[in-house]
Amino acid sequence: MKRDLAFSLINRLLQIFFHLLYHSLAGAYDLVAAVVSFGHWRSWVLTVIPYIQGTVVLELGHGPGHLQKELLDRGRSVIGLDESVQMGRMTHRRIGPSSKLIRGLAQSLPFADESFDSVLATFPSEYIFDPPTLKEVRRCLRKGGPLIVLPFAWPKSRALAWLYRITGEVPADGIATLSERIRKPFSEAGFHTKIQMVEVKSSSLMIVIAERS
Repeated sequence: MKRDLAFSLINRLLQIFFHLLYHSLAGAYDLVAAVVSFGHWRSWVLTVIPYIQGTVVLELGHGPGHLQKELLDRGRSVIGLDESVQMGRMTHRRIGPSSKLIRGLAQSLPFADESFDSVLATFPSEYIFDPPTLKEVRRCLRKGGPLIVLPFAWPKSRALAWLYRITGEVPADGIATLSERIRKPFSEAGFHTKIQMVEVKSSSLMIVIAERS
Protein backbone atom coordinates (compact mmCIF):
# COMPACT_ATOMS: atom_id res chain seq x y z
CA MET A 1 0.00 0.00 0.00
CA LYS A 2 2.75 2.44 0.96
CA ARG A 3 4.67 1.48 -2.17
CA ASP A 4 1.61 2.18 -4.36
CA LEU A 5 1.16 5.58 -2.73
CA ALA A 6 4.81 6.40 -3.24
CA PHE A 7 4.64 5.44 -6.92
CA SER A 8 1.46 7.50 -7.34
CA LEU A 9 3.11 10.55 -5.79
CA ILE A 10 6.23 10.16 -7.92
CA ASN A 11 4.08 9.75 -11.03
CA ARG A 12 2.17 12.95 -10.22
CA LEU A 13 5.38 14.88 -9.63
CA LEU A 14 6.75 13.62 -12.93
CA GLN A 15 3.59 14.75 -14.73
CA ILE A 16 4.06 18.24 -13.29
CA PHE A 17 7.72 18.21 -14.27
CA PHE A 18 6.98 17.16 -17.86
CA HIS A 19 4.31 19.85 -18.16
CA LEU A 20 6.90 22.44 -17.09
CA LEU A 21 9.41 20.87 -19.45
CA TYR A 22 7.04 21.48 -22.34
CA HIS A 23 6.45 25.09 -21.35
CA SER A 24 8.57 27.20 -19.00
CA LEU A 25 11.47 24.71 -19.01
CA ALA A 26 11.28 23.97 -22.74
CA GLY A 27 14.91 24.93 -23.27
CA ALA A 28 15.94 21.80 -21.35
CA TYR A 29 13.64 19.45 -23.29
CA ASP A 30 16.25 17.98 -25.64
CA LEU A 31 18.72 17.43 -22.83
CA VAL A 32 16.21 15.67 -20.60
CA ALA A 33 14.88 13.56 -23.48
CA ALA A 34 18.41 12.49 -24.36
CA VAL A 35 19.22 11.57 -20.76
CA VAL A 36 16.09 9.48 -20.10
CA SER A 37 16.50 7.63 -23.41
CA PHE A 38 20.29 7.15 -23.23
CA GLY A 39 20.59 9.35 -26.31
CA HIS A 40 18.05 7.48 -28.44
CA TRP A 41 15.10 9.89 -28.31
CA ARG A 42 15.54 11.36 -31.79
CA SER A 43 16.07 7.95 -33.40
CA TRP A 44 12.91 6.71 -31.68
CA VAL A 45 10.91 9.63 -33.12
CA LEU A 46 12.17 8.95 -36.65
CA THR A 47 10.85 5.36 -36.61
CA VAL A 48 7.41 6.65 -37.67
CA ILE A 49 8.68 7.88 -41.05
CA PRO A 50 8.34 4.57 -42.98
CA TYR A 51 4.63 4.47 -42.14
CA ILE A 52 3.86 7.88 -43.66
CA GLN A 53 1.72 7.92 -46.80
CA GLY A 54 1.64 10.78 -49.29
CA THR A 55 3.41 14.10 -49.09
CA VAL A 56 1.08 16.42 -47.14
CA VAL A 57 1.60 15.70 -43.44
CA LEU A 58 0.35 17.12 -40.15
CA GLU A 59 2.34 16.56 -36.95
CA LEU A 60 0.42 16.97 -33.70
CA GLY A 61 2.52 18.16 -30.77
CA HIS A 62 5.61 18.93 -32.84
CA GLY A 63 7.73 19.72 -29.77
CA PRO A 64 11.23 21.06 -30.51
CA GLY A 65 10.87 20.32 -34.23
CA HIS A 66 13.30 17.50 -35.00
CA LEU A 67 10.74 15.44 -36.93
CA GLN A 68 9.46 18.57 -38.69
CA LYS A 69 12.95 19.33 -39.98
CA GLU A 70 13.59 15.74 -41.06
CA LEU A 71 10.36 15.59 -43.04
CA LEU A 72 11.04 18.93 -44.72
CA ASP A 73 14.54 17.75 -45.63
CA ARG A 74 12.95 14.69 -47.24
CA GLY A 75 10.70 16.84 -49.43
CA ARG A 76 7.43 16.48 -47.56
CA SER A 77 4.98 19.32 -47.11
CA VAL A 78 4.54 19.32 -43.33
CA ILE A 79 2.55 21.44 -40.90
CA GLY A 80 3.14 21.33 -37.15
CA LEU A 81 0.50 22.01 -34.51
CA ASP A 82 1.30 22.54 -30.83
CA GLU A 83 -0.31 24.41 -27.95
CA SER A 84 3.07 25.38 -26.44
CA VAL A 85 4.34 28.82 -27.38
CA GLN A 86 7.83 27.83 -26.30
CA MET A 87 7.93 24.78 -28.53
CA GLY A 88 6.73 26.85 -31.45
CA ARG A 89 9.59 29.28 -30.96
CA MET A 90 12.15 26.47 -30.68
CA THR A 91 10.93 24.80 -33.84
CA HIS A 92 10.89 28.06 -35.79
CA ARG A 93 14.48 28.74 -34.76
CA ARG A 94 15.48 25.21 -35.78
CA ILE A 95 13.80 25.25 -39.19
CA GLY A 96 13.66 28.91 -40.13
CA PRO A 97 11.22 30.60 -42.51
CA SER A 98 10.23 27.36 -44.21
CA SER A 99 8.46 26.18 -41.05
CA LYS A 100 4.66 26.01 -41.10
CA LEU A 101 3.56 26.06 -37.49
CA ILE A 102 0.20 26.66 -35.88
CA ARG A 103 -0.57 27.08 -32.21
CA GLY A 104 -3.70 25.14 -31.37
CA LEU A 105 -5.32 22.08 -29.87
CA ALA A 106 -5.77 18.70 -31.49
CA GLN A 107 -9.38 18.63 -30.29
CA SER A 108 -10.20 21.53 -32.61
CA LEU A 109 -8.08 21.42 -35.75
CA PRO A 110 -8.16 24.59 -37.89
CA PHE A 111 -8.05 22.72 -41.21
CA ALA A 112 -10.51 21.82 -43.92
CA ASP A 113 -11.88 18.31 -44.36
CA GLU A 114 -9.49 15.82 -46.00
CA SER A 115 -6.50 18.17 -45.87
CA PHE A 116 -3.76 15.64 -45.09
CA ASP A 117 -2.35 12.38 -46.44
CA SER A 118 -1.00 11.43 -42.99
CA VAL A 119 -1.16 12.69 -39.42
CA LEU A 120 1.61 11.98 -36.88
CA ALA A 121 2.05 12.15 -33.12
CA THR A 122 5.15 10.94 -31.27
CA PHE A 123 5.03 10.43 -27.51
CA PRO A 124 1.82 12.45 -27.15
CA SER A 125 0.04 12.99 -23.85
CA GLU A 126 -3.48 11.71 -23.15
CA TYR A 127 -5.05 14.16 -25.60
CA ILE A 128 -4.41 11.71 -28.43
CA PHE A 129 -7.02 9.32 -27.01
CA ASP A 130 -9.73 11.97 -26.59
CA PRO A 131 -12.78 11.30 -28.80
CA PRO A 132 -12.78 14.96 -30.01
CA THR A 133 -9.13 14.61 -31.09
CA LEU A 134 -9.77 11.41 -33.01
CA LYS A 135 -12.92 12.84 -34.59
CA GLU A 136 -11.01 15.89 -35.78
CA VAL A 137 -8.09 13.84 -37.10
CA ARG A 138 -10.45 11.54 -38.99
CA ARG A 139 -12.16 14.58 -40.51
CA CYS A 140 -8.89 16.09 -41.68
CA LEU A 141 -7.42 12.88 -43.11
CA ARG A 142 -7.95 11.88 -46.70
CA LYS A 143 -9.64 8.54 -47.25
CA GLY A 144 -7.25 5.70 -46.48
CA GLY A 145 -4.77 8.04 -44.83
CA PRO A 146 -3.11 6.95 -41.58
CA LEU A 147 -2.90 8.49 -38.17
CA ILE A 148 0.51 7.28 -36.95
CA VAL A 149 1.13 7.39 -33.22
CA LEU A 150 4.25 6.42 -31.28
CA PRO A 151 2.92 6.25 -27.71
CA PHE A 152 5.53 4.17 -25.89
CA ALA A 153 9.13 3.03 -25.93
CA TRP A 154 10.66 0.50 -23.57
CA PRO A 155 14.44 0.71 -23.33
CA LYS A 156 16.25 -2.59 -23.07
CA SER A 157 18.71 -1.17 -20.58
CA ARG A 158 18.01 -2.41 -17.05
CA ALA A 159 19.31 0.88 -15.72
CA LEU A 160 16.17 2.64 -17.01
CA ALA A 161 13.61 -0.04 -16.21
CA TRP A 162 12.81 1.47 -12.79
CA LEU A 163 11.94 4.86 -14.33
CA TYR A 164 9.50 3.34 -16.79
CA ARG A 165 7.83 1.30 -14.07
CA ILE A 166 7.36 4.40 -11.93
CA THR A 167 5.83 6.43 -14.76
CA GLY A 168 3.52 3.60 -15.78
CA GLU A 169 5.16 3.02 -19.14
CA VAL A 170 5.68 -0.67 -18.36
CA PRO A 171 2.26 -2.34 -18.09
CA ALA A 172 1.81 -4.75 -15.23
CA ASP A 173 -0.53 -6.90 -17.32
CA GLY A 174 1.66 -7.23 -20.41
CA ILE A 175 2.10 -5.75 -23.86
CA ALA A 176 -0.84 -7.67 -25.38
CA THR A 177 -3.31 -6.22 -22.88
CA LEU A 178 -1.87 -2.73 -23.31
CA SER A 179 -2.16 -3.07 -27.10
CA GLU A 180 -5.86 -3.87 -26.85
CA ARG A 181 -6.41 -0.95 -24.49
CA ILE A 182 -4.58 1.38 -26.86
CA ARG A 183 -6.45 0.07 -29.90
CA LYS A 184 -9.94 0.62 -28.43
CA PRO A 185 -10.34 4.44 -28.69
CA PHE A 186 -9.03 4.47 -32.27
CA SER A 187 -11.37 1.68 -33.34
CA GLU A 188 -14.33 3.36 -31.63
CA ALA A 189 -13.54 6.55 -33.56
CA GLY A 190 -13.87 4.73 -36.90
CA PHE A 191 -10.28 3.82 -37.65
CA HIS A 192 -9.00 0.48 -38.89
CA THR A 193 -6.22 0.05 -36.36
CA LYS A 194 -3.00 -1.95 -36.40
CA ILE A 195 -0.31 -2.00 -33.73
CA GLN A 196 3.30 -2.71 -34.64
CA MET A 197 6.00 -3.58 -32.14
CA VAL A 198 9.27 -2.36 -33.61
CA GLU A 199 12.52 -3.69 -32.22
CA VAL A 200 15.55 -1.43 -32.47
CA LYS A 201 18.96 -1.80 -30.90
CA SER A 202 18.11 0.28 -27.87
CA SER A 203 14.44 -0.42 -27.31
CA SER A 204 11.08 -1.88 -28.15
CA LEU A 205 8.71 0.67 -29.68
CA MET A 206 4.94 0.56 -30.04
CA ILE A 207 3.58 2.21 -33.19
CA VAL A 208 -0.15 2.60 -33.82
CA ILE A 209 -1.30 2.85 -37.44
CA ALA A 210 -4.92 3.96 -37.49
CA GLU A 211 -6.25 4.30 -41.03
CA ARG A 212 -9.37 6.22 -41.88
CA SER A 213 -11.86 3.62 -43.07
